[in-house]
Amino acid sequence: MEKDLFLKIIAGEVPSEKVYEDEHTFAFLDIRPNNPGHALVVPKKYSRNILDIEEEDWIHLMKTTRKLAPKIMEAMDATGVNVYMNNEHSAFQMVFHTHIHIIPRHDNDGLEIWKGKPYKNKEEERETADKIRALL
Repeated sequence: MEKDLFLKIIAGEVPSEKVYEDEHTFAFLDIRPNNPGHALVVPKKYSRNILDIEEEDWIHLMKTTRKLAPKIMEAMDATGVNVYMNNEHSAFQMVFHTHIHIIPRHDNDGLEIWKGKPYKNKEEERETADKIRALL
């Protein structure tokens, strides 16, 4: 398998501003940050996204994210933090290597979240839940 961008960053083949590294994970500043301090946390072992990452790798990724989020918030004197990920094209994933975004937030920083849409009615909501529960 050819190395993806994040594997090249982990290997030092592409420059990055590393903020953290351990045996299982690597974290670096996003080159197009939503706010200063916006970092990406990636597993060193390749997976495409949440749909195929092994549970053990996911746990390591979450532990590192939990460790870094409050430190990034403190370093940036932020009043909040967004932690999220995009999975697949329709969810705006651009690099197909599992990664978590940590974005420090400030009151009135201009960033917006998506707009929600209510269910048409309770029946649609119940049918949606039933579809999910049927697969569990």
